[in-house]
Amino acid sequence: MVEALQGAGVVVTGAGGGIGAALARRFAAEGARVVVNDLDADRAKAVADEIGGIAVPGDASAVVPDALAALDGAVDVYCANAGVAFGGPDVDDLADAKAWELSWDVNVMAHVRAAHELLPGWLARGSGRFVSTVSAAGLLTMIGAAPYAVTKHGAYAFAEYLSLTYRHRGIKVHAICPQGVRTDMLAATGTAGDLVLKPTAVEPEDVAEALFKGIEEDRFLILPHPEVAAYYQARAAEPDRWLAGMNHIQQKWEEAR
Repeated sequence: MVEALQGAGVVVTGAGGGIGAALARRFAAEGARVVVNDLDADRAKAVADEIGGIAVPGDASAVVPDALAALDGAVDVYCANAGVAFGGPDVDDLADAKAWELSWDVNVMAHVRAAHELLPGWLARGSGRFVSTVSAAGLLTMIGAAPYAVTKHGAYAFAEYLSLTYRHRGIKVHAICPQGVRTDMLAATGTAGDLVLKPTAVEPEDVAEALFKGIEEDRFLILPHPEVAAYYQARAAEPDRWLAGMNHIQQKWEEAR
């Protein structure tokens, strides 16, 4: 058990299923008071009822005021977990303005808005915890999913910014960067996900477990797939070799389609 989480006010966005629901369940098991946010009100309520939490359905970009009200003004942990994934094999997909706009709004700007609303209170009291569900795509990339890969890089960069700027003032930040996780989002990735993600996919509960281990060890970077660290090092050390390897995967995907 993490003593600091007992009685803590926790918000998890995109918690109607998948990683978000696993996080909500784990925080509740630690004795936290959990706000379950999801666009799907029925799914949010189902998870909240299961864990004794509070359902606050709606857009993740605008959940903070209602979450603060539900938790009597005390949000101690904010899990920016809601995300969207768009992509496709054709160059025309790069011009899909709606996909890019929504990806930036949900995968990056929702994090920025939440931090903007929460930081004044956190800084005043000298504590607060921001958890960003990024994806290994934010450290590496993902074939066939430009809006997703690019905006997840943005989410990771923002989490880094929060940590380097506010850690000496009591703000804890964690960036969760899994590869494949057995969720509806993975199922929707099609042949690209089949090739790159499904062979090593883990359960949402494994991601929650990795986060809690990281909280106990006070680590920023959370890697449910430890091998991602080696991939990240290779990408930095020999970018051309790494890109050639990714291009080989791209070619295999094109041949399989």
